[in-house]
Amino acid sequence: MSLKFSVITPSFRQGCFIERTIQSVLSQNIEDMEYIICDGGSDDETVEILKKYHQKLRWISEADKGQSDAVNKGISMTTGDIIAWINSDDIYYPEAFQTVKQVFESKPEIEVVYGDADWINELDDIIYPYPTEDWNYKRLIETCYICQPAVFFKRSLIERFGSLDTSLDYCMDYELWLRYGKYVDFYHIPQKMAGSRMYKTNKTVSKKLQAHYEVTQMHKQKFGNIPDNWTMAYAFVKAEETTKLDRFDDNQVKILIWNSLIEIIKLKSGISLKIIIKIIFWWFFPNLSWFRKLKLLEYKNI
Repeated sequence: MSLKFSVITPSFRQGCFIERTIQSVLSQNIEDMEYIICDGGSDDETVEILKKYHQKLRWISEADKGQSDAVNKGISMTTGDIIAWINSDDIYYPEAFQTVKQVFESKPEIEVVYGDADWINELDDIIYPYPTEDWNYKRLIETCYICQPAVFFKRSLIERFGSLDTSLDYCMDYELWLRYGKYVDFYHIPQKMAGSRMYKTNKTVSKKLQAHYEVTQMHKQKFGNIPDNWTMAYAFVKAEETTKLDRFDDNQVKILIWNSLIEIIKLKSGISLKIIIKIIFWWFFPNLSWFRKLKLLEYKNI
């Protein structure tokens, strides 16, 4: 049985990137595919670019309620068996769809497929490989190791478990993976599928404190508690933005760690042994800690 792909791109004022997104979709070596772009009423060059491709895709440009609303709208306007969602500043890598199609057709019991990915800059250069991991739901609760544009899922999941949560502005993809993953196992393909763009005005970068806070509150609402990893990540980012201290300055990092501990105490009524051990590790081995080891998080390469 041949599976039809529905590709949805939410867009708003991404005229400098969207054509590369479009070309990465249209260049996929697959026949049965529909592509729709739901633009939020952009006033830059986006609409003119969309007009160039009107014979190869469908598009609308109208006010919406945000990214989640745009994706949901696109899903409701399509009919394909497999849903692919890619933002208007990201790109697919060649042959990604063909690889995914082969997995879905050869393993009909699989409902979600995800691949590896890269963080890329404004010029499409690779900044750092996305830290993708093999499927483990408990691990997913602790950290989002799945890159959004590298995910493909069956429409039947939307019919059974719902679409994106429109109340979320930053972690709507992560919440969807957690919701689906509670009921079905995801299938990991160890192949690069997409590039997720990071740049200074990207909302994940420019509003990282708000993004981290939304993740903590989503976990609190969904699971009744905030995982230690997310507690510490939010606390560190909050301390960093509040104090304006530099995590890469040896004279400042311990003050930053101490302020992170204060933020943790504010966020959680009790501190677990795991948090205490990690704080001690941060204190004595900052160069081996995530906030220095993965320099992408400071976006010094952007």
